[in-house]
Amino acid sequence: MALSSFSGSGLTGGVSNANFTDTATGTYTSGSVDYKYLTLTADGTVTIDSAGFADVLLVGGGGSGGYTGGGGGGGGVALITDAYFSVATHVVTVGAGGANNDNNVGNNGISSSVAGYSGIGGGGGGSNGPADGLNGGSGGGGQGAGTGAAGSGSTGQGYAGGTGSTTSPDPSGGGGGYSSVGGDSAGSTGGAGGTGLIGNLLTGSAQSYAGGGGGTAYFAGSTGGTATEGGGAGATGQAPDGADGTANTGGGGGGSGYSSSGAGGAGGSGIVIIRVVV
Repeated sequence: MALSSFSGSGLTGGVSNANFTDTATGTYTSGSVDYKYLTLTADGTVTIDSAGFADVLLVGGGGSGGYTGGGGGGGGVALITDAYFSVATHVVTVGAGGANNDNNVGNNGISSSVAGYSGIGGGGGGSNGPADGLNGGSGGGGQGAGTGAAGSGSTGQGYAGGTGSTTSPDPSGGGGGYSSVGGDSAGSTGGAGGTGLIGNLLTGSAQSYAGGGGGTAYFAGSTGGTATEGGGAGATGQAPDGADGTANTGGGGGGSGYSSSGAGGAGGSGIVIIRVVV
């Protein structure tokens, strides 16, 4: 999971390459190879009229942050070179982010999938229940006032969340990201969200995905954890809500502050990109 960019492909012109008939989102040339790609930001289909291989990026929906708790984990990332597609109209699922959840543990994101491949939804952040962070593509951060335990990531798709502190002022851990474990809480500051995926990924231009949400500490004067690559920051002090993850990045939501109306930030929805040789 040290992937930081992707510019190559196992695909070569004219040899067992799949073709889709949908209107391409874009085209570009890398080296001597011409590509077209299809980006789906909501559920849909891709129609293949020539069986063969394509490159696919799938990012699951991010997990939501917990109540006075841990940041949501980033959605799992699956980057498949030479994925096989049969002649058919294939259903594409773009995973929704976990919904924000008042006074409770965060919700897991939904997985993104096509043709038997999938990017797993991120884990929800732990909550003042107490409830631990949930497992997912990347794991949800641990809640400070509980056991502090974080959720685990899925092998090859993301990292675990950070742990929460069990001593006052009980800050919570950040959600895991694709490229690193979520930050552990420290002092009166929630843990930072784990870093996501940044690079030129199947479209010829830079993108970023699957960062974890920041954890929070629910006492006045505390500081919420930061987040990158689509994740939402944790609430600061007694602000009620964590920030939402960014749509179509799979970013995790931030943990909420201490308020009866507080809710962890919702996870960002995922994305699916399919690339073929022209």
